[in-house]
Amino acid sequence: MRRSSSTTGSSGRQSMMPLRVQDSNKMGLHTPQAQDRTTFGKLSMSKPASGTSERKVSFFGKRTSGPGGSRNSQYGVFGTEKIKDPRPLHDKAFIQQCIRQLCEFLVENGYAHNVSMKSLQSPSVKDFLKIFTFIYGILCPYELPDSKFEEEIPRIFKELGYPFALSKSSMYTVGAPHTWPQIVAALVWLIDCVKLYSATRENTPFDEGQTWEGETEDGIVHHKLFMDYTVKCYEHFMKGGDTFEEFDAEVQSKLKDLFNVDEFQVDALAAENKRLHEEIARLEKERESEPDRLVSLKKLKSSLQADVQKYQAYMANLESHAAILDQKVKGINGELETAEMEVEAMKQENARLQHIFDNQKYSVADIERINHERDELQQTINKLTKELEAEEHQLWNEEMKYARGKEAIETQLAEYHKLARKLKLIPISAENSKGHDFEIKFNPEAGPNCLVKYRTHINAPLMELINRTEEEIRKANHKKMGLEDTLEQVNTMVLEKKSSVKMLKEEAQKMDDLYHQKLKEAEEEERKCATELELLEKHKHLLESGINEGLSEAMNELHDVQRQYQVVMQMTTEESRKVGDNLNRLLEVIATHVVSVEKYLGEQNVKVDRDFEEFMSEDLLANLSEILDNYKKKSDAV
Repeated sequence: MRRSSSTTGSSGRQSMMPLRVQDSNKMGLHTPQAQDRTTFGKLSMSKPASGTSERKVSFFGKRTSGPGGSRNSQYGVFGTEKIKDPRPLHDKAFIQQCIRQLCEFLVENGYAHNVSMKSLQSPSVKDFLKIFTFIYGILCPYELPDSKFEEEIPRIFKELGYPFALSKSSMYTVGAPHTWPQIVAALVWLIDCVKLYSATRENTPFDEGQTWEGETEDGIVHHKLFMDYTVKCYEHFMKGGDTFEEFDAEVQSKLKDLFNVDEFQVDALAAENKRLHEEIARLEKERESEPDRLVSLKKLKSSLQADVQKYQAYMANLESHAAILDQKVKGINGELETAEMEVEAMKQENARLQHIFDNQKYSVADIERINHERDELQQTINKLTKELEAEEHQLWNEEMKYARGKEAIETQLAEYHKLARKLKLIPISAENSKGHDFEIKFNPEAGPNCLVKYRTHINAPLMELINRTEEEIRKANHKKMGLEDTLEQVNTMVLEKKSSVKMLKEEAQKMDDLYHQKLKEAEEEERKCATELELLEKHKHLLESGINEGLSEAMNELHDVQRQYQVVMQMTTEESRKVGDNLNRLLEVIATHVVSVEKYLGEQNVKVDRDFEEFMSEDLLANLSEILDNYKKKSDAV
């Protein structure tokens, strides 16, 4: 189980610990009191006073009421307010991580049944009950009852201090997609409780000189200093305090002394952090101002790669030109050696002539004539030298012009050949060549018209290929438009199918839930039927034993009953005859009585008619008038 500590606090924070309550006798979480500091943080387990098998596990100190008033608890059994679960239970990655932790814990602790990641994706209710009983059994020996487990398990989690409610209905559909994330998260929480309980049992209590240093998975270094800080803050909080600045300042100073914190180094790190934040903000602004910078850099990369290819071709041309120049240099070196040999011969000739000149005697006119001839020869040499230099310069320019032209032609031909290979036009056996040779062979030695013959040789097949390609492009465009219409119809059908599939999935989910419910009812019914069948089997054995014993007695009784039946039949026949005679006499009496009654009713009818006629003949109004007069006289007399 991960532990984290915080060295900073503020007066406006929400406390994540259980809030103070005044009822210290209420059943719930409890630990030894504050003076037993050596056992702080251990799991405490005890039985309630009623003698039941309930277990209470707590990670916090005993509750006391302080001058700050009572507070409603946010955890355990103290509060009724529901807390929103902050864990990402709808995240598949988080659920897979929880399942992996559950699987590893079961394997490491010797779970008796086979378990794997696949089997834990959607376990049955029986598998869940086995897993829960195994994990909870590490905390305390416990056997889950066969009946009402849907009430027992949420109650156990609530008493352990699990801050989120588990419904009874979720216990019936443990493996359902909407229920399993909550259940597996609760099991991981229970595993963390087990790990903490095991760690507190294995570790020795703190001594005064013990530091308890260690590093957790998230890189937090724990120290006894943090535990002292937590104890002080908790005690201050339980006494009614909500601000912890003095404890924060104290622990900060101790931490600085403990880790030898350099204030100057902290300032330097803060400045470096500020610089890095500014750099991040600048990069974010650049990214916002240039949203397509990656695309432009990719284009620049492709253009640079093209330039690299061009420069590589240019370097190849330069190397070929350098090889040609090397050949020319070798020829010039040979000519230079020949010229040196001629110079040497000329020097020898000059030496011979100088010897002859020294030995000969010339006149002044001969010397002047020789000097004049020498000057003329020198002027001729100078003139020829200038002409030679001009011709060499012009030759160099022509060679450079020729090299540039040749390089441009070769570059264009390389691009042409690259594009032709890409279009499968060369070699002559290519797919689109149609038997035509589209390859251009550049031979500078053939003269300036070496490329003219390719114009007529390539232009006509190439134009024919272009026209045919344009026709295929038009057909492909028409076909593309038809396919786009078909794709649009298919997309519409796919959307409709998706909606129908979604509805079917929802119905399947409902049917799955109904199936699990019916399956649970069927299991319950099957269990009841099995019990009744066992009772009926026992009753059957009892009946068989009783029937075998009383079969002879029943046969004897049957014979007696048959004899009695014959006697009763005779008596019944005699009595039936007597009853028939009595019935005939009774019918005669009834007929006589009916006749007399009819006669009496006729006489009464005649009498009533006669009385009615007499009554109708009397004057009733006269009698009423007399009665009225008598009444008036009596009233006047009164």
